[in-house]
Amino acid sequence: MYQVHIRTYGCQMNERDSDQVARLFAERGGYTMTADETQADVILINTCSVRDQAEQKALGKMGMMGRLRRQKPHVVYGFMGCMAQSRGAELLDTIPHLDLVAGTQKYHRVVDYVDTILKRRLERQMDDEKFSIVDVAEEEGSQNTIRDQEVDERQATAFVSIMQGCNMKCTFCIVPYTRGGERARPIAEIVDEVRRLVARGVKEVTLLGQIVNRYAIREFPSVDGKSPFVQLLEAVHGIDGLERIRFTSPHPIGYRDDLIDAFRYLPKLCSHIHLPLQSGSERILKAMHRPYSPERFLEICRRMREARPDLAITTDVIVGFPGETEADYQATREVVRQADFDNAFIFRYSKRRGTPAAGLPDELQLPERVKEERNQDLLALVNDLGMAKLRALVGRRVEVLCEGYSKTTTERLTGRTSQNKIVVFPGPHDRLKGELVDVEVTDTHVFTLYGEVAEAGVVGGAAAAIGTGA
Repeated sequence: MYQVHIRTYGCQMNERDSDQVARLFAERGGYTMTADETQADVILINTCSVRDQAEQKALGKMGMMGRLRRQKPHVVYGFMGCMAQSRGAELLDTIPHLDLVAGTQKYHRVVDYVDTILKRRLERQMDDEKFSIVDVAEEEGSQNTIRDQEVDERQATAFVSIMQGCNMKCTFCIVPYTRGGERARPIAEIVDEVRRLVARGVKEVTLLGQIVNRYAIREFPSVDGKSPFVQLLEAVHGIDGLERIRFTSPHPIGYRDDLIDAFRYLPKLCSHIHLPLQSGSERILKAMHRPYSPERFLEICRRMREARPDLAITTDVIVGFPGETEADYQATREVVRQADFDNAFIFRYSKRRGTPAAGLPDELQLPERVKEERNQDLLALVNDLGMAKLRALVGRRVEVLCEGYSKTTTERLTGRTSQNKIVVFPGPHDRLKGELVDVEVTDTHVFTLYGEVAEAGVVGGAAAAIGTGA
């Protein structure tokens, strides 16, 4: 029995892809998963290319793990995912002990490739040559290979991949080059997968796509003024036993009337959206190829809050994009203030090889010192906005989907509100795992709420009524 260790960097899509690879190893037989890399016969790193730091972490980790080959010469080392796709065969020169490079459309072939490498190694066919496999070619229909998944007993939440790829070509982003063009799974297949997850105890699903609210926009027709994505939301919403639906990551251009209206009549849609701003400067947005204005972005926020009054909005912002002036940064700061976000991920711009922004003149590149100053200043503003919202919840009752024990102790449980706020509460057992629980909030600290299970405890029935709760 070979032991397989998979380490994942990056987004929820990467996490879901890694889960799929683990399931395929289990189905093949002869393999078992291990969290201990020192015991592994197969070591795979699923990589991210969105930022240079993620690539460097993956390269550094794989470099360090190569020492295990001295004790276990047969160990197979492989990169999967976005960095594997973008760098391809050149990774073999960077990491001499690397055996496998599998791109973003090849996760379903990883087990076959590992089988081949192990067989050759154990049959000593590799004494006189360095045998490796690199596959980063496009493959039609690859979006349909990431489907059924294993879930733990009474697992509360699950990710469901509904599409792959991106057509937007933002100038700072490498994703269209690593994930390819947009390709969608059929609605019926997605609904069947969610139905099976619910039958195994899942109460909340997160629908995943690079630009999830552009789902199948060119592949399936609109019906009665509803886009394919809203049609999918309605179909998933109709599954008995499912309590909550989330989706990530959307694009502002995908928030049209039909999707905004869906938040009025689909109560299982969680009261939280992640809406990437990237910049509050119209000039920088144009340079990024982001096809909306700051005014349009704020209008979407306003209309979404009208549709769902208890809505939480989080965002992504890049500071230090080439050519960003102090006036541009102050415009971003003002839009963040007006949008009144619940939280935000603030990133310093970094060059991504092969993207249009990476080829901009050196004189437009900002010093790291300026990027860091703007990053810290904007982060302080976001923290102030978010903490004010959390403090307002102290003394209130919120509905929490319990996900199990907290990360630090089995004496406490943890879960999230519909607004995606983390709540920790006492619970010396996991009887409540997978259940909706009413919690009285007593305190807050560093973007976490603390509380006690309210009288009546577990919530019965489906999702709470729109416009109530946290």
